[in-house]
Amino acid sequence: MTVHRPNSSWLKRLSRAALAAAVAVPAAWFAPAANAQQRSLPIVRDAEIEALVRDYVRPILKAAGLTKAGVDIVLVNDDSFNAFVAGRRMFINTGALMTAETPNEIIGVIAHEAGHLADNHQERLRDQLARAQTMAVVASLLGIGASVAGAATNSGDLGRAGTGIAMGGAEAARRSLLGYQRTEESAADIAALRYLDATGQSAQGMLKTFGRFQSALALSGARVDPYQVSHPMPRDRIANLTERAQKSPNFGKTDPPALQLRHDMMRAKIAAFTGGQGATSRMFRKDARGIPALYGDAITTYLYGNPRAALAKIEALIKQQPQNAYFHELRGDILMKANRASDAADAYAKAVKLDPSRSGLINVSYGQALLAIGSPDAVKRAVTEISKGIERDRENPSAYRPLAQAYGQMGEIGLAELASAEGEYYSGRYLDAKIFAARAQTKLKRGSPGWVRAQDIINYREAGKKRK
Repeated sequence: MTVHRPNSSWLKRLSRAALAAAVAVPAAWFAPAANAQQRSLPIVRDAEIEALVRDYVRPILKAAGLTKAGVDIVLVNDDSFNAFVAGRRMFINTGALMTAETPNEIIGVIAHEAGHLADNHQERLRDQLARAQTMAVVASLLGIGASVAGAATNSGDLGRAGTGIAMGGAEAARRSLLGYQRTEESAADIAALRYLDATGQSAQGMLKTFGRFQSALALSGARVDPYQVSHPMPRDRIANLTERAQKSPNFGKTDPPALQLRHDMMRAKIAAFTGGQGATSRMFRKDARGIPALYGDAITTYLYGNPRAALAKIEALIKQQPQNAYFHELRGDILMKANRASDAADAYAKAVKLDPSRSGLINVSYGQALLAIGSPDAVKRAVTEISKGIERDRENPSAYRPLAQAYGQMGEIGLAELASAEGEYYSGRYLDAKIFAARAQTKLKRGSPGWVRAQDIINYREAGKKRK
């Protein structure tokens, strides 16, 4: 599991104007990420987690009629329970994945966000934002007019009234926008029930999530004005949904045991990587010898302990599940940490072969292990594996650095410069990307595919920027 901390320009590439609008007033599951536009989103990349979440998402998108919409799922390293949509991307916090105790709970979150996407809430939200801005501007102009009139007639009361008009108009615009958002959130809740029913899944997870929010609100002691928030109150959402949810023939269904096991292993992985030592043992203290707890312990030992001990723990798990690609992937990670590149390459090769999701991330890890071996044949094979990974996941910026290194060792300097240009480009560092691309062109045959790609990078212009 890796976390990328992209700069703001890379984030703009991810969703540009759509993301900006959504982050400003997000169509979030519960708590808007109010400060998201002030910071870079730390994006999580992990083959196992991504494969599981895609399995959760796929039937919901089909039920919502979004199969051909090209919806991407982005995992955000944030411990709050939140999800939101931007453009055609659905952002899910690792905090939501880790807190949800069952697949059904997180699938309910996904169904809700799919409701926003299917009903084009973002496009309509932008219209409402423009309308609210217009209302505020008109109120401000009216206020200025009244203030000027007050000054001209030496009427202080009229001047103060002008200020009141401006402030009241802005408040009316804000309340109108919040009311619109609450309506859209309720519509997404109802859509989520339809999608869950269409896929034969229970809405109990949704209700449990709202119950968790209601408990948290009660424990906080905060007094919230329901007209001053962008989402309906948890109590109201539960009241609106419970009767409908209970009428479904699927209400009593539970998640398949195999899916629950995968979910628990995902939670263990996130807890180990983000919660520090002891996080997984606390999470699974009721089943300390179960596979999820042992998996979390192996990851924790890999991160904080002795590689030899970690290796013994993951190999014990592999004996229990020899076909688990992600156990072999972790074994490769441990062996790399122990400077056993050749053995790590074998482990990654096994993971690539077993991986049902065909994740490019594992190919890149395999290529890095081959590169660490260092022999000419291994370096050549590294180029092949990393290139396969990039074909499956072109926008993964961390794949291009080892590719550039491998090409450099092979003496293919032009291709090495081009790989560096690609890495900078997908990281959002466009000026550096153009510099590397120009250097690549001096060493590549004019008109060749690599030369043309370098030219594309040189010609790239960020949205909203004019050519000089």
